[in-house]
Amino acid sequence: MAAAGGPGACRGPFSPGAAARRSLDKALRGLEKLQRLAEQPGLGLSSSPPCLPHLLPQTRQHLLLIRGQAGASLSRLWEAGYFPVCIGNLQRKVKQASKLFKGDPEGIFQEGSASRRKLTKLSLIFSHMLGELRALTPDGQDQGHQYRPSQPPAEAFWRGTWGARSLVPWSEFQAGLQRAHPLAPGPIAAALRATIDLTCSDHVSVFEFDVFTRLFQPWPTLLKNWTRLAVTHPGYVAFLTYDEVRARLQPYSNKPGSYVFRLSCTRLGQWAIGYVSPEGSVLQTIPQDRPLFQALIEGHKEGFYLYPDGKNVNPDLTELTEPPAQNRIEVSLDQAQLYSQMGSTFQLCKICAENDKDVRIQPCGHLLCRACLDAWQRAQAQTCPFCRREIRGREEVRIEPIGAGAAPQEDEEDLEDVESVLRELAALRKGILRSPPARTLSCRPPRFLPAWTCCSPGTRTPRPRRATLAGSQLQPPHGPCWAPLARTPVTGSGIAPCPPLPGLGGALSSPPPREPKSPAEEGGGCRQRQGHGQLPRTPASLVQPPRPAASEGAGPALTPCPPHGSGCVPGTPRHAREQGLGS
Repeated sequence: MAAAGGPGACRGPFSPGAAARRSLDKALRGLEKLQRLAEQPGLGLSSSPPCLPHLLPQTRQHLLLIRGQAGASLSRLWEAGYFPVCIGNLQRKVKQASKLFKGDPEGIFQEGSASRRKLTKLSLIFSHMLGELRALTPDGQDQGHQYRPSQPPAEAFWRGTWGARSLVPWSEFQAGLQRAHPLAPGPIAAALRATIDLTCSDHVSVFEFDVFTRLFQPWPTLLKNWTRLAVTHPGYVAFLTYDEVRARLQPYSNKPGSYVFRLSCTRLGQWAIGYVSPEGSVLQTIPQDRPLFQALIEGHKEGFYLYPDGKNVNPDLTELTEPPAQNRIEVSLDQAQLYSQMGSTFQLCKICAENDKDVRIQPCGHLLCRACLDAWQRAQAQTCPFCRREIRGREEVRIEPIGAGAAPQEDEEDLEDVESVLRELAALRKGILRSPPARTLSCRPPRFLPAWTCCSPGTRTPRPRRATLAGSQLQPPHGPCWAPLARTPVTGSGIAPCPPLPGLGGALSSPPPREPKSPAEEGGGCRQRQGHGQLPRTPASLVQPPRPAASEGAGPALTPCPPHGSGCVPGTPRHAREQGLGS
């Protein structure tokens, strides 16, 4: 064990080495000094986000939380690669902000001056750095390797390209992005770097990548969306605050429909749209969980977003609404037939039963219409209405009825899942609680001739004999059971008609002998032939053999397994839903 103050010792549990300790302490001292400058009485900084006097103590508090970690934890954080870059960038930004006070001591106190504008931009960068620091080091510990981008394709791309790393240099990021989204070098690449690198550190973190992919979703047209919205669109304003957007739109108060859009300061990964209302006031809103181009198109139809930055030409963004090939969902013939038996279609939204499904929720993949999703999110928490998972985004989809890409006939697993969904939907509509899943029945003939019960001729649903509940298993009234009872399916679920009993050519044995009874005692039903082990042919209806007398010790009547090829549908899995096409 190293002596206190020796070469291998740490000053308490705070720092893994002298270099890390000096960098962290220097950043803390710089933040404290800049905070005193920002709190000068005559400066009059706005209290609306991003407020520098509020950001600096919050950043300092989080750094102290990191510093309070054990030496081994802080050492791992330093060696992971993100924290040294973050601390070095923080020191540079603190120095740049302090120079504004020294270099222009009079202009920094004047609202609208160049120095004041640079200080506001640095405030936005400090806000981005604090958001990144909290996302990648919650509770003061390194969690960057576990951070998950909201868009599943973006997460798969990052982890598949850079593994568990949480930060890569810009040059490395650009080379990796080229493999998924080709980008020409030059001014366009420089503009992309300015958009993604929110902290201006010449690096891209997984947090910044997540923010970028959420802003310009969906993933298949990521750079196309970015080009149309951030490069060529006149309504995009970068590094503007809430107050600056109001000041920018104030001259257009007599031109309702003027608008601009920017990155939200308080909700990184979302947009904030400022616009002039019909009454002439400047309002700002944050669209929830939808692509920006979709919000702008809808706002244009409603008369809110007409003149970007006061200009009379509003770009047409409808081409961005065309879903890519991977967002087209083709319905197979079997799926169409299953939904047709319920009097519905696959593409019809199952919540409103009026509109077609056109939105897929991320990351669970359930489908519904845009109107229902908007109404759900306005009234409920930000969770999926079907599975209650958190909604991290949405993407536009188009459902093709029956096309060339239909599912093959032999893929029975998907068909069983769809049928199970139909059964549950039918049960819910009738107010019936979900019953346990059906068990797959064996088609091996039993030793004794069982009784087959059925509804009246022409019905489609088998009716098993009554059973009692003993413990947690469904048991017949008495005696052993050779075959499990089948759950009665919901009427209209596509179950084929009940199969006829075997004719004279069948190989089933006769039941034990019984006391002869009169037709009146037997209820007038068809009786089994005396002295034979087979049943007579009954092409028009099914028969129910009479139950043996209780004194003879006969076992209970059983529900048999239908013979092969009879058309009955086997049992479905316990948890069945549409594979990736949830509704």
